[in-house]
Amino acid sequence: MGNDERDAQTRPMVRVTRRLPETVEAALSSRYGAVLNPSDAPLDRPSLERAMMEADALVPTITDRIDAELLAMPGRRVRILANYGAGVDHIDLAAARAAGVVVTNTPGALTEATAELAILLILAASRRAMEGDRQLRAGEWPGWHPTHLVGQGLSGRVLGLVGFGRIAQETARNARALGMRIAYYSRSPAGPEVEQALDAVRLPSLSALAETADVVSLHVPGGAETHRMIDAAFFAAMRPGGIFINTARGSVVDEAALAEALTSGRLSAAGLDVYADEPAVHPALVAHPHTVLLPHLGSATIEARTAMGMQALANLDAFFAGRELPDRVA
Repeated sequence: MGNDERDAQTRPMVRVTRRLPETVEAALSSRYGAVLNPSDAPLDRPSLERAMMEADALVPTITDRIDAELLAMPGRRVRILANYGAGVDHIDLAAARAAGVVVTNTPGALTEATAELAILLILAASRRAMEGDRQLRAGEWPGWHPTHLVGQGLSGRVLGLVGFGRIAQETARNARALGMRIAYYSRSPAGPEVEQALDAVRLPSLSALAETADVVSLHVPGGAETHRMIDAAFFAAMRPGGIFINTARGSVVDEAALAEALTSGRLSAAGLDVYADEPAVHPALVAHPHTVLLPHLGSATIEARTAMGMQALANLDAFFAGRELPDRVA
């Protein structure tokens, strides 16, 4: 047996559940006994169970449900879940702690990309861009006229941010360049230097944010604490003609209530990148002419997706070297 072959057998086994950027897969393969997923098909339950038994580490994504039963499997070999992504609501963190399985994520790597997408949705929704695109492609554009698809300008309008972490603050910076004013609601206030730099005002409640903002953008994690926190009462409190944006998690929103707020005319538009039952989307949202719907593209830049993979790899390196993990969440 050659040295390379012996080395391959002694290196930790890492199971990657989806296709990652080529540079990330190459780096994983060079350092570990990496089992990749060239088909990119989500792993079914038996495949996930087998991975938990055969690998030392799992690199899951949002499409992998890592529940208590999976973590408590007799004979489980996996010792670390190096999640590819910032959100970890698809992982039972309490069960992971109980099982002694370490969980890490990739915060920061996708901040700029997701904030850019939030601004894209704000612009597209406020200027009725998708309505115009659909009309033109269908051959139904009658030509320019003064009242055609008139939207809303953003300068001077209030952007209300639900949550005020990295992505929300980057969204605020970008929105300020468009002349928007910033308000936010979060359980903990940002530092005074952050509020001063962004000229941001913290409001005392979620309802106060709804009543104040012209555009509301979500930036909170999924999970039990935020499940459907944006409901019919929130939409009823929003200013008439308001715009609603979600690049966070679909589970945070009562989608039927959002559809009703659009149908009633309470909201003028919504821009969404995430959905409660992905890849399924609420039929009323698909059918509504004033929605801008994207297929979960928040971090979909080559820069962000590569950085996420390298951050997951850094967590694996630290774990197997016995060092402090840079992005441990459980």
